[in-house]
Amino acid sequence: MTIKTPKNQFASDNYAGICPEAWQALQEADNGYATSYGDDPWTAKACDALRNFFETDCEVFFVFNGTAANSLALASLCQSYHSVICHETAHVETDECGASEFFSNGTKLLTVGGKDGKVDLTEVEHTVKKRTDIHYPKPQVLSITQTTELGTIYTPDELIAIHGLTKRLNLKLHMDGARFANAVASLQVHPKELTWRAGVDVLTFGGTKNGMPLGEAVVFFDKRLAAEFEYRCKQAGQLASKMRYLSAPWLGLLKEDAMLRHARHANACARKLADKISAFQGVKLVHPTEANAVFAEMPEKAITALRNKGWVFYTFIGSGHCRFMCSWATTEADINALENDLQEILG
Repeated sequence: MTIKTPKNQFASDNYAGICPEAWQALQEADNGYATSYGDDPWTAKACDALRNFFETDCEVFFVFNGTAANSLALASLCQSYHSVICHETAHVETDECGASEFFSNGTKLLTVGGKDGKVDLTEVEHTVKKRTDIHYPKPQVLSITQTTELGTIYTPDELIAIHGLTKRLNLKLHMDGARFANAVASLQVHPKELTWRAGVDVLTFGGTKNGMPLGEAVVFFDKRLAAEFEYRCKQAGQLASKMRYLSAPWLGLLKEDAMLRHARHANACARKLADKISAFQGVKLVHPTEANAVFAEMPEKAITALRNKGWVFYTFIGSGHCRFMCSWATTEADINALENDLQEILG
């Protein structure tokens, strides 16, 4: 059996391998016996490292993937008769196969629009207030994505405005932070400015897209909301017996600024790629390049020709245009190779 490995890819930061810091931390954890199910020194140290990262006391849980992190976090905030408001392009709505509804025993997702992947606060308020009768799934949570599915970033001021609304409407605030590190790196702010100081109740913090082999952290800034969350993890098959292999990579990435350094690299690659491809006639950027994603409109012949040359990228995410995603492992040679092929195709 021949396994095809895409050499020319800008499809996803999930395609990238394990970064050196995470790999080294895994190797260091793979040493003899350790207590299972999270009662090990690596997990304890990783929880403390995340508390230091956010500069606050918070509850931290490690799960295998982002779908579990999001759906279990939302389930912890809701009853089955509640609803979660999110952007129409949000990952919880478009790419998680109904997991949020499943793990919450029926909580409904209600979608709103908004430019460049950010929720429109007027639409959020309308969705909450348009029905208050018992026949309508009662709005309980606003879920936002940082960075958004269209590669844009909520600023601290925008998050404070969102929290003002959620507080007034008595909603909890969940943040899907699959690419949270890219937002922190781009804005050059402390992580607390994009989370608990801005009113975020719970963050699902992405590790996989930032250089880990697998694993996400669910971070409760309102610790009361984490009550019995460990039972949800166990019931959902997300309590790892050898938890040290989920938690140890965080130690590698949180040490000496490695995670944010990789995120800055990915962001810089995306900006460079955006500048290069937008210089071609017929290629137009359709969303701001604020983190590590480039969204572009290009002629169908160019899309087909690039794929025939072996390039892998998505055209079904968000607004349906071409998405080119950079990662910690993206190189200048990758960017130049795509530019050269576009030059050959478009002249």
